[in-house]
Amino acid sequence: MALTPTKSGGNASDKSDDVFMREVDDAVRRSDMEAFGKRYGWWILGLIVLGLAAFGAYIIWQNNQTAADGKLAEQYITAMDAAQAGDAKTARPILQKLADGSNEGYRAASLMMEGNLASERKDEKAAIAAYQTVIDDESLPEPFRNLALVRQTALQFDSISPDQVVARLKPLAIEGNPWFGPAGEMTAMAYIKQGKTDLAGTLFAALSKDKALPESTRRRTRQLAGVYGVDAVQDDESPAGAAPQQTAPAKGEGAN
Repeated sequence: MALTPTKSGGNASDKSDDVFMREVDDAVRRSDMEAFGKRYGWWILGLIVLGLAAFGAYIIWQNNQTAADGKLAEQYITAMDAAQAGDAKTARPILQKLADGSNEGYRAASLMMEGNLASERKDEKAAIAAYQTVIDDESLPEPFRNLALVRQTALQFDSISPDQVVARLKPLAIEGNPWFGPAGEMTAMAYIKQGKTDLAGTLFAALSKDKALPESTRRRTRQLAGVYGVDAVQDDESPAGAAPQQTAPAKGEGAN
């Protein structure tokens, strides 16, 4: 009578097969890794070296950039201090150097400072030219370009037509715009020159109600709004500050 294999014997054989298969798999993996390493190892090592070199170069560039920005800041501060002390002879060469540089922020600030110094010494032609350089350079930050436009227009207000003033400043003479105050006032004055007093009064009233503006500006524009037919005083009063309204006596009530 044939004997059938026992259950326990079968388990032992299966375990031996599993161990053997794992060893074969490990050997195949090692062989594949060795082949991959021989074929691509130098490429991988080169990529790692290049990556580390690029990272190191970036760190060096960043440090150099920070140091360069620090030097530019020192130069600009020196120029500002000299300008405030009335030493334009020291300030102007530094500002010219910064204006010719590649840093957009310092270029714009230096050109604006040159325009301001020219305006202070009553050289309007030089000031207008400096501001125009900022206005025309679309690579410069927009806030600087808008500031240059406002200052240039203020210098030229009496020498250019009111149509030009409106065309320049109307986009800035909008509530909420950072330049609403000066741009709005000049636009309103240009409206008056055009004979559009209704537009001027409305714009003066809007200026008088803008709490972001200095109180002196709000008070002045409130008065001008009244001159041109807009009662900005009443509009600007809060309900708490308004005078109580008198109501008609109800039926049955009367003066004793």
